[in-house]
Amino acid sequence: MSDDFELDTDDLKRRMDGAMANLRTEFASLRTGRASASMLEPVMVDAYGSPTPINQVGTVNVPEPRMVTINVWDKALVGKVEKAIRESGLGINPQLNGTIIMLPIPELNEERRRELGKVAGQYAEHARVSIRNVRRDGMDQIKKAKADGMSEDDQKFWEAEVQELTDKMIKAVDEALETKQAEIMQV
Repeated sequence: MSDDFELDTDDLKRRMDGAMANLRTEFASLRTGRASASMLEPVMVDAYGSPTPINQVGTVNVPEPRMVTINVWDKALVGKVEKAIRESGLGINPQLNGTIIMLPIPELNEERRRELGKVAGQYAEHARVSIRNVRRDGMDQIKKAKADGMSEDDQKFWEAEVQELTDKMIKAVDEALETKQAEIMQV
């Protein structure tokens, strides 16, 4: 191997891992018919003049498989939290009980399950594209080094390293998608 060229595979792996972490976050926000505190993460409440995550204005609990409760700390914000949930597009109808907002999670019908499966597929495709972009960056670095005098054997070695890492990450995305789609379709 060439002494003057060392591809930073750790950086490529870190960037690909970032795409996987983002995919997991997006998957967590998909409603699967079971209650989860993470489904409220994208919802922002207009609290004290700025958008604030729900978990910063109250305590989010999951007391039962089909129920999420939010114990709002400031009574003045209860209406704003309820409004933010209604307008979030989650398809959940909040019920008030003093400063506690209860969110019963309805059963998903077959059509909605299929829609969510397609959305999960789109999220996975975005992750694959991100991983391929990182791969392309790595291959471009190798081509530049080849132009600067790297041997063909070294070029093939580094290209194989990058491709192996890419294949491993794409396989992880596919497995995560398969798991999420099975979870969504589970009744």
